[in-house]
Amino acid sequence: MRLLLLAVLLSCSCARAGCEPKIVNIGAVLSQKRYEQVFKDAVTQANQVYGRDKFKLTAISVTHKPNAIQMALSVCEDLISSQVYAILVSHPPQSNDHLTPTPVSYTAGFYRIPVVGLTTRMSIYSDKSIHLSFLRTVPPYSHQAHVWFDLMREFNWNHIILIVSDDHEGRAAQKRLETLLEERETKAEKVLQFSQETNLTALLLEAKELEARVIILSASEEDAAAVYKAARFLNMTGSGYVWLVGEREMSGKALSEAPDGLIGLQLIYGKNESAHINDAVAVVAQSIQELFEKENITEPPRGCVGNTNIWKTGPLFKRVLMSSKYPEGLTGRVEFNDDGDRKYAHYSILNYQKSRLIQVGTYNGTQVLMNNQRKIIWPGGETEKPQGFQMSTRLKIVTIHQEPFVYVKPTQLDGTCKEEMTLNGVLIKKVICTGPNETIPGNLSGRPIVPQCCYGFCIDLLIKLAMTMNFTYEVHLVADGKFGTQERVNNSNKKEWNGMMGELLGGLADMIVAPLTINNERAQYIEFSKPFKYQGLTILVKKEIPRSTLDSFMQPFQSTLWLLVGLSVHVVAVMLYLLDRFSPFGRFKVNSEEEEEDALTLSSAMWFSWGVLLNSGIGEGAPRSFSARILGMVWAGFAMIIVASYTANLAAFLVLDRPEERITGINDPRLRNPSDKFIYATVKQSSVDIYFRRQVELSTMYRHMEKHNYESAAEAIQAVRDNKLHAFIWDSAVLEFEASQKCDLVTTGELFFRSGFGIGMRKDSPWKQNVSLAILSSHENGFMEDLDKTWVRYQECDSRSNAPATLTFENMAGVFMLVAGGIAAGIFLIFIEIAYKRHKDARRKQMQLAFAAVNVWRKNLQDTTEASGCQAVAGTPSLPSSSLETQDDRKSGRADPDPQKKASFRSISTTLASSIKKRRSSKDTQYPPTDITGQLNLSDPSVSTVV
Repeated sequence: MRLLLLAVLLSCSCARAGCEPKIVNIGAVLSQKRYEQVFKDAVTQANQVYGRDKFKLTAISVTHKPNAIQMALSVCEDLISSQVYAILVSHPPQSNDHLTPTPVSYTAGFYRIPVVGLTTRMSIYSDKSIHLSFLRTVPPYSHQAHVWFDLMREFNWNHIILIVSDDHEGRAAQKRLETLLEERETKAEKVLQFSQETNLTALLLEAKELEARVIILSASEEDAAAVYKAARFLNMTGSGYVWLVGEREMSGKALSEAPDGLIGLQLIYGKNESAHINDAVAVVAQSIQELFEKENITEPPRGCVGNTNIWKTGPLFKRVLMSSKYPEGLTGRVEFNDDGDRKYAHYSILNYQKSRLIQVGTYNGTQVLMNNQRKIIWPGGETEKPQGFQMSTRLKIVTIHQEPFVYVKPTQLDGTCKEEMTLNGVLIKKVICTGPNETIPGNLSGRPIVPQCCYGFCIDLLIKLAMTMNFTYEVHLVADGKFGTQERVNNSNKKEWNGMMGELLGGLADMIVAPLTINNERAQYIEFSKPFKYQGLTILVKKEIPRSTLDSFMQPFQSTLWLLVGLSVHVVAVMLYLLDRFSPFGRFKVNSEEEEEDALTLSSAMWFSWGVLLNSGIGEGAPRSFSARILGMVWAGFAMIIVASYTANLAAFLVLDRPEERITGINDPRLRNPSDKFIYATVKQSSVDIYFRRQVELSTMYRHMEKHNYESAAEAIQAVRDNKLHAFIWDSAVLEFEASQKCDLVTTGELFFRSGFGIGMRKDSPWKQNVSLAILSSHENGFMEDLDKTWVRYQECDSRSNAPATLTFENMAGVFMLVAGGIAAGIFLIFIEIAYKRHKDARRKQMQLAFAAVNVWRKNLQDTTEASGCQAVAGTPSLPSSSLETQDDRKSGRADPDPQKKASFRSISTTLASSIKKRRSSKDTQYPPTDITGQLNLSDPSVSTVV
């Protein structure tokens, strides 16, 4: 029993020794000495609530030093050397000395020791790239934009002018407010930045010309005072105006110049350093308790001399601090956002009345709560809430060049517009519009802005609205030539509108009067009137005009059929020849006394076969046999069918317009399955581009179009005409008009994405209701229909296209070429025939010459024989009868020639032929002279010489 009691006592003593609380030092840089005791009391109170047996907080504090170097040395020597876990820092007493927390933040941040700001509200401390470990129990001045935004919603103000100083504080407030306005899908009418060198009077004059009368100011005390003076000089502090400011703009020097009726803000407990010390110590103690529940907690660095190692647990401790929540703070609910700034801060809403600040409401961190017991006195002593805008009767109109809705032409030399008449004889109404000079090629941004003449559908509509609603206007063309779409700014996540949308939202225009398509994306940011024209999307392609080639007349039949027809002609001709040749009835006698006719020759059969096929008259060479005539009749029937079929198809090919198959619509396979062989596109950053981008099922088409889109509709239409683009997708009203004016273009497929053209205005525009009513009235009284008849004419090409097609030379050029080929072939063949004839005549003359020589020889021989006979008769007895018979036979040519005479004849013939050849081979060859009968002229010396 005693042993057991001893063991229990030993274990308790060991446990007591191991449970000693860990000492945790917390540092503080305070504005005054008196707050050091407040800091110690807060640490003591925190020890009673947090840590208990695990840790014990110890307070180590210093006060602000005169300069940054002394302050940094004090942080190192007095705080970091004591291994502090966190450092609290307040703002120095001098309101203009905002650099003092900076050395504390830099020095502690180098070692990743968390720094908790108490009363520092400059927005620069939210930048974590500079102040790595800084967080604070107060919000920055830029967070006042949340209260301004809620006040705008409370009083239903949509027109605002934001005036900010050109410094970090002003830019931070501008960014915060613009982010909130984007969430509400609205935008400040104008943002005006100013610096020390800015002429505030000129700046406020620009603001005075705007419709908005709610002015939000973010500036320092000195700058705010200067702005108030300039505004009072321009009478911008009177009735109808509203001034919303923050805490700086209504304190010190600024308050002395502030106009009556000003609405300002003041942070509740913003300057209560004691309350912020208590809340900060409680948050740190709570976070240390959570930190000690984690493992691997390292000790903070000890001193700065020779120590460059960061505190490994520092970033973890900072994350624990930023995620902590302290709902029971003296300054209210304490929480931090991602930048380490205080969330859910409470503000007092103050009204400047007769040199006094009267609280008229509060902001509880989430919403504005106005005190209905206290009336707000507005500028000018008004008690009724101002509307926040002044309805201007001078409107800035932005439009875009898009025929037939807006035509743009250069002005005359005297700066006026040339008078022109419509087809109906009505004078065209034109207005002067400024914009980029479209006569100069190149990018619109680089063109000079010059006055030009605008007219068309939308201009007539604008003139009508101005007369109906009693306003004046000035028209300008959009600078970048775009309708408007959202695009990223500098590859960031922020998007801004370009084109006419951007100018309208940016305050450069009050109204868009152009063929602007109404869609959901645009309607989220601007207000559209009722549609003044309904339309959809369609597809424009070039009309496929059939091109006639030289073989157009052969198109009715395929090449295979032509070959078979040609082969059939020759086969039938051969069969006709064979049938008529071997038929027993192929030859006959018309009269037994006449000579027998020749049978059908192959040449005649060919002529007959071609003549029947080509429907030409057959004068001779017809088959005579019955079997050949049967084949001839069958061939005639075949020829009739072939010729009739050819004639019918020839008319279809040469006369009828048979273009290639056009696009059937948006679901055409050539569109749904894009390829580089078929290019289609639309206009960059237009409503059509937005439509294809938003439709998931059209994503493949959008990726194809994105690479080929054009800057304007006019460029794309010209590309279609030049065969650089196969199809152009755009508004049906525009494309149908272009197709009616340019007859080589045609729209195809059914309309899709049906929508309308509307007039664009800002969400807060006071004109939006009146414009819609005026457009509805124009539809009812027929004015819109008259505009359609005047500007959107569809009938010109339709009347021409209904006329019957006429054959042209291009259609029949092949036939003429065939005739020309036949003529050329005939000329070529006639030369061949002449050459052949000459060759044949030469051979015939050679034979005639040879026979003439033979005749001469025979005659000479006969004369010699007769002379010898006479001598024999005179000196010898008469010859026997047989000898006489022999002589008679020789005279008649029936006697056989003597071999020696035969040899002499051959020798003479050979010699004669050789002599003739030599004569023909020379250039001066002349044929041997002949008489009229073709016989040799023996009296000629050349012949006698040869003989």
